[in-house]
Amino acid sequence: MSAMKAVQVSKAGGDFELVQREIPQPERGEVRIKVEACGICHSDEFVKEGTFPGISYPRIPGHEIAGYVDQVGEGVSVWQQGQRVGVGWHGGHCFVCPSCRAGDFINCEQAEVTGISYDGGYAEYVVVPQEALASLPEELKAVDAAPLLCAGVTTYNSLRNAGAKGGDVVAVLGIGGLGHLAVQFASKLGFRTVAISGTPEKKDLAFELGATHYLDPSSVNVAEELSKMGGARVILATAPNSAAITSVLDGLGRDGTLLVVGVSGEPIEVSPLQLIMGRKSILGWPSGHAKDSEETLNFSALGGIGPQIETFPLERISEAYEQMISNKARFRVVLTMG
Repeated sequence: MSAMKAVQVSKAGGDFELVQREIPQPERGEVRIKVEACGICHSDEFVKEGTFPGISYPRIPGHEIAGYVDQVGEGVSVWQQGQRVGVGWHGGHCFVCPSCRAGDFINCEQAEVTGISYDGGYAEYVVVPQEALASLPEELKAVDAAPLLCAGVTTYNSLRNAGAKGGDVVAVLGIGGLGHLAVQFASKLGFRTVAISGTPEKKDLAFELGATHYLDPSSVNVAEELSKMGGARVILATAPNSAAITSVLDGLGRDGTLLVVGVSGEPIEVSPLQLIMGRKSILGWPSGHAKDSEETLNFSALGGIGPQIETFPLERISEAYEQMISNKARFRVVLTMG
């Protein structure tokens, strides 16, 4: 057992290459995982196109990893061989910077990113720092758990920290890879869940996922409709569309928060008056560290929450990536090691 199958990118803008790599050995404080499934994320484009600062090549992408512990390095006592685990975007932290000393590991000044700082999960085996691991509950299949380690923790962790209480109006803008999970989390957290999408065929799906209301921006003024409900305590912006985000701002209620998790390069337009009247705010939210991921997985297992996925074997990486990057997937794409 000296070689493994892996998919690597050799240079910025290069093609995916299916290669044989030596199986990596865990060093002190590290754990080797036998990968069962790895989700494909839009953020993997950072590796494919070389747009993440400081990335080196060749690099194996992948930060939505589900599998089990295969081997532990020296000094690892918490994780045991055979234990089911997952790894998300946050791939390790320094423990000593001001953020880490405050327990804010996701904002570590020296934070590592899985599949960018070191090789990721597009492979049969991956080695990660022990602090990056989340325990994976038995109730979740590996293919379902993988997207929860990115899209799942991003939406659940942001919603549970946004200040909304049971019965509050929480709107989810965009019913895609992030949004279809956000609607489920919002519903199970006890919020009056409003799904916002300009795709009419997603209406029935939104209600199936737990939404209590559905608003189509092409047929109604979303901000006005939210105001009629008393205003949203939270609008979770999952769609990477700054114009759409701008258009719903006035739907926030008193002390309402526009919670932004969808990444867009264009500015959100807002006037000071829109924020001052009603004490409204705009807040960005990163995904979460390993404990956040673990709690996301546990809540998902408890509430029967899961992603809608399409699976592809590792050998069909180019087809799988295209399905994801072109937004044709409904709604997440997962590689299986088979």
